[in-house]
Amino acid sequence: MGLPTVAIIGRPNVGKSSLLNALAGQMISIVEATAGVTRDRVSTLIQVNDRYFELVDTGGYGIVDNDELSRHITGQIHQAIQTADLVLFMVDIRDGRVPLDEEIARLLRKHNLNVIGVANKADSAKLFHTAGEFTELGFGEFLCISAVNNLNKTVLMETILEKLDLLDSSTAPQKPAMKIAIVGKRNAGKSTLVNAMAGSERVIVSEIPGTTRDAVDVRLEKDGQTLLIIDTAGVRKKNKLADDIEFYSYVRSTKSISRADIILFLIDATVPISQVDKRLARFIVDESKTCILVINKWDLAKDSAATSDYEDYLTRELTSLRSAPLAFTTASEGKNVQSVLDLCAELHKQANTQISTGELNRAFEIVKEERTGAARRKTGFPKLYYATQIAVNPITILMFVNDPRLFDEAHKRYIVGRLRTLLPISEVPIRLLARSHRSRPSDR
Repeated sequence: MGLPTVAIIGRPNVGKSSLLNALAGQMISIVEATAGVTRDRVSTLIQVNDRYFELVDTGGYGIVDNDELSRHITGQIHQAIQTADLVLFMVDIRDGRVPLDEEIARLLRKHNLNVIGVANKADSAKLFHTAGEFTELGFGEFLCISAVNNLNKTVLMETILEKLDLLDSSTAPQKPAMKIAIVGKRNAGKSTLVNAMAGSERVIVSEIPGTTRDAVDVRLEKDGQTLLIIDTAGVRKKNKLADDIEFYSYVRSTKSISRADIILFLIDATVPISQVDKRLARFIVDESKTCILVINKWDLAKDSAATSDYEDYLTRELTSLRSAPLAFTTASEGKNVQSVLDLCAELHKQANTQISTGELNRAFEIVKEERTGAARRKTGFPKLYYATQIAVNPITILMFVNDPRLFDEAHKRYIVGRLRTLLPISEVPIRLLARSHRSRPSDR
């Protein structure tokens, strides 16, 4: 049996995302005064002592979306309702009962769901008595809360756990074997790729750029392991971020890179590499993240260029990721999608390789012999005495040398390049640290 699922349902701008963030204790969903910010189902794992459940935020029911995505948003809400074990039916106590609340109530009764009524924005006890009008919706008394001020948050959590008592929520979910973030420019096909991997319409897909706003976590099972796929908002130039929503989406995308094990950098094969792509590549490198360059929409571009030609083109344009492997996909048709997941597993294993000190130093001996004829610098010759691996993912190697200042970035790049050919770590980031051989371990 899977985790119990609790879905937050309500009309636009009643505070659903604020409630998810409050119960999770961290910023997960984007919160904005603008109605309709949330479009996809945004979920997070909630743990209270030895109890677990999945909490799902949804878009506003009945939203009139500016990008004409209302039908898609409503579809995501219906999927959340169909998979929920418990629904938090949220209303705005300041607005009172409105026709859209009544429409949602009819929908929930139709599905015969277990429902907790939640009257949000009750920032003052003076408002509590007005919650009585919501009992006419057919779900008993509504609990007055303030998601922003955490008012009655503990009471709500206790009520949720009581409702879930008949369900098994004591088994800790399996930790993801890999966290895979899908990043790229807007409209590159990220959400389409996520749905192809999940085998269902887990996130909204549209040709309208900027459809995805939140970072959406999707758990799936493959070969007996749990994978966490993170769909992110499309990145665009900072000076073209239209509003706060796009800014928060950009922040979520960069944070998703930081928390992922593997990055699928989606490239739209039908358009040239841009400055946005180059900036994103640099960020991935700076974060020392294992990356796969996924060339999407290849069916639309392959007639104009051979695969080898496109590989050469990417090497020239994205030099900082020249060691990253390439995968060519057509996500809309599911082509090569499972191969990409298999490649993720291979790279994850490579990034977690533990190299013995003996094997590592034999490789360094070869590098030292090749550099014997290197020109003397003003401050002396760079000498390496021995090295040891101190971390994985990214693989981090500590070199004990005569003078760390002699090992500049160019020299380190040369060493990394040779290690890629001498050791089984050719496609993952390698971090080199230099320390004087006179330093003792306690000096670290």
